Amino acid sequence: MNKTVDQLRAEEKDWEANEVAQFLKKQAERKTQFFTLGDIPVKRTYTAADLAETPEEDIGLPGRYPFTRAPYPTMYRSRNWTMRQIAGFGTGEDTNVRFKYLIAQGQTGISTDFDMPTLMGYDSDHPMSDGEVGREGVAIDTLADMEALLDGIDLEKISVSLTINPSAWILLAMYIVLAEKRGYDLNKLSGTVQADILKEYMAQKEFIFPVTPSVRLVRDCITHCAKTMKRYNPINISGYHISEAGASPLHEAAFTLANLIVYVEEVLKTGMQVDEFAPRLAFFFVCQADFFEEVAKFRALRRCYAKIMKERFGAKNPESMRLRFHCQTAAASLTKPQYMINVVRTGMQALSAVLGGCQSLHTNGYDEAFAIPTEDAMRMALRTQQIIAEETNVTQVIDPLGGSYFVESLTTEYEKRIFDILKEIEDRGGTLKLIEEGWFQKQIADFAYETALRKQSGEKPVIGVNRFVDGTPDPKIHTHPYDKSTAERQIARTKRVRAERDPKLMAELLEKLKTVAADDSQNIMPVTIELVRAGATMGDIIETLKTVWGTYRETPVF
Repeated sequence: MNKTVDQLRAEEKDWEANEVAQFLKKQAERKTQFFTLGDIPVKRTYTAADLAETPEEDIGLPGRYPFTRAPYPTMYRSRNWTMRQIAGFGTGEDTNVRFKYLIAQGQTGISTDFDMPTLMGYDSDHPMSDGEVGREGVAIDTLADMEALLDGIDLEKISVSLTINPSAWILLAMYIVLAEKRGYDLNKLSGTVQADILKEYMAQKEFIFPVTPSVRLVRDCITHCAKTMKRYNPINISGYHISEAGASPLHEAAFTLANLIVYVEEVLKTGMQVDEFAPRLAFFFVCQADFFEEVAKFRALRRCYAKIMKERFGAKNPESMRLRFHCQTAAASLTKPQYMINVVRTGMQALSAVLGGCQSLHTNGYDEAFAIPTEDAMRMALRTQQIIAEETNVTQVIDPLGGSYFVESLTTEYEKRIFDILKEIEDRGGTLKLIEEGWFQKQIADFAYETALRKQSGEKPVIGVNRFVDGTPDPKIHTHPYDKSTAERQIARTKRVRAERDPKLMAELLEKLKTVAADDSQNIMPVTIELVRAGATMGDIIETLKTVWGTYRETPVF
């Protein structure tokens, strides 16, 4: 006979008063109160009584609304997640070599890092690019660079992720033109361009234009791809960078969904129906060190997203309610001291991402606290994923932690707190207003500061830094070298493209760009595609738009 909730709670109370109390007399607990990494209180144990506030339909079955347990009914029993190790340095040719190496090692998707000038829309020969060309990502100025980057890679057989935001639509245009030149069917291409500009204002600080035209660019990417690239994800709404800036896991989840709401509302204003574009919305989250909290976070995010899309936006297609996400282990958790233990950190974080149901995963290299990862570090990171996929058997059961009293309770707690934050955001005037006021930035900064103090005091353990520090020197590490010829090689190609293009056509297209930019009702993607095909550089397009939209300067928040 099943016990009632009251009986279970009475039994737990009796256990606390007897067995627990007696044992505490012999051996005290390490702390008087325990919390998750995100500051959510954790009980000593959990029972079926803790599931009382979670309706069974909110847990459900994998692949069925509200998708708490998984977005798809068979998950890794059908195929493993995409193993997408990010790469990017030097010129297109340089990164192309790394791509092909990783593919040969078993990588199943490409993910691209771009250098800072590319991210900020400067050509490689601009004075602001000096010293940064190809240093922390690949340099892309023109279509010719994109051709070199993806040379010899079949884009109909492997998905390509482009990790870029303020200038994302230009890189997407280059990818489209390259695919067309090769004769590919655009509807067969898979991958994503990150494009999530709102989290840049909140956290990562890579922005060019004011908020309103920047959101318009995201809208235009989504609407264009919905009509012309049926399998492509036109945005990767990213909590990862919010977390890496210092936010709590809860704020990572809630702020990402706040940004989602803005983007959906903007696209709906164009007259497009939610089920026409929502199936290709994708997400990007971090996997931090608190194992069970991360699993619960991912499960809660799926449930919250499904409810938002169905109840708020009226989605009817189940594909519009399935939150699909790429995950990356936490770069901010990597340490220089005892750097080889980063392999263990990454392995544990990757396992929680898999148990949380990710669709795509990047595992960090053990040397990323020093520089761009070496080939050896990337191979180790990829092997970490392959061991989880092939040796542990965790892929045999969908949502194997489903039904855990603790995980289900924490999932429901996360859902409640996410919706509480979303309501607070609306009550305060909405996401765009709060970005301008610096409210999100302050929430992130406050938690980051508190975390720094906890690390300094030792309250938050960091092995090798504030715990288990020894005097044994670490083995000498060989970091990824920077090729000093990179800028010279890159600039030479950019100058060649400028010299060979039709100047009259370029001038006409840049004038057309101004006209389109000034008319919010038009989509900017078609003219951008024309420009890229005609040999326009990244800088040509960005500098022209600055004359129409201006630039953005953030108001500091303390």
